[in-house]
Amino acid sequence: MGTGRIEDGAAPSPLSARSDPTGGRAVTQTRYGGPEVLRLTRRPRPHPGEGQVLVNVQAASVNARDWHVMRGEPRVARLMDRTLFAARRPRIATRGTDLAGVVESVGDGVTTWKPGDTVFGEGIGAFADYAVASADQLAVMPAGTSFQEAAALPLAATTALLCLDETSLEPGGSILINGASGGVGTFAVQAAKARGLHVTAVVSTRNIGLVRSLGTDAVIDYTATDFTRTGRTYDAVVDLVGNRRLRDLRRSVRSGGTLVLSGGGIPGNGRLVGPLRLLIGATAVARFQPFEVKVPQAVPNSPTLARVADLVGSGSLRPLIDRTFPLMDAAAAVRYVETEHPRGKVVLTIG
Repeated sequence: MGTGRIEDGAAPSPLSARSDPTGGRAVTQTRYGGPEVLRLTRRPRPHPGEGQVLVNVQAASVNARDWHVMRGEPRVARLMDRTLFAARRPRIATRGTDLAGVVESVGDGVTTWKPGDTVFGEGIGAFADYAVASADQLAVMPAGTSFQEAAALPLAATTALLCLDETSLEPGGSILINGASGGVGTFAVQAAKARGLHVTAVVSTRNIGLVRSLGTDAVIDYTATDFTRTGRTYDAVVDLVGNRRLRDLRRSVRSGGTLVLSGGGIPGNGRLVGPLRLLIGATAVARFQPFEVKVPQAVPNSPTLARVADLVGSGSLRPLIDRTFPLMDAAAAVRYVETEHPRGKVVLTIG
């Protein structure tokens, strides 16, 4: 698999799977591992249950969550979340959650959606021609956006808004965002500026121009400067990387401020516990800190997605897409997210 392309074995061409009225393509795995465990397979078309919608997926985006589940890492998560993890493989074989597409059919009790509606949101097994989603985890696609742009929004933009909500900052407040050039970070910078905050972005040298183009007020190049040792403090610090210790981060948070932790960790590091070490540890000692510690868990739902769509429509948010891959190259897309520190989002074009 030197090219990173998923092998389709002896199956017909991907286009023939697309035209099959009874099924379609799906990127699946049968064991934990790196991107090499992913396979492009054929599966029957899913059927929406009560309260669900079947989406003809046109685009999907890759999140850190996808490689965490693919690898079964951090391994302690296999014990903590039995809805996602089994002993030797994910409980859901098809990867992907973020999607944008066209409603194909609806299950019993669904009145908010009808076939032909263009939607974006979170589904089950989104790296596929068809995926099922809960009706209350979808929203109307923002006007003027492509399917690829809409697919980049659900988890990343929702997480960014939730992290900012947790700070409770008023206009004029100061915020530092560690990991500002990634999928969540680029949305967080834009949303923070839309709220009138003074934004300091922590990025590598190559991403300084990018975050400045988003309106960042100050930039710290982490390859040259450790932001936790500058002596500066902020009303809020949002850590989207998860590679720092609490005792380091606390130096950057003003007394009475807020530390928000939403880091996904780095592939290959901390495979047993990973970023959970910081999240659990910080939560355990939060009451002893001179500031609030928040560990939000973003779950895209229709009201929040509609809020995202409104911000996109007003021009306050725009999705930044680093690269797009066809569905048959999903393994290469996941590998790219793991190893290349994308600027913005990585998207699969499916339809």
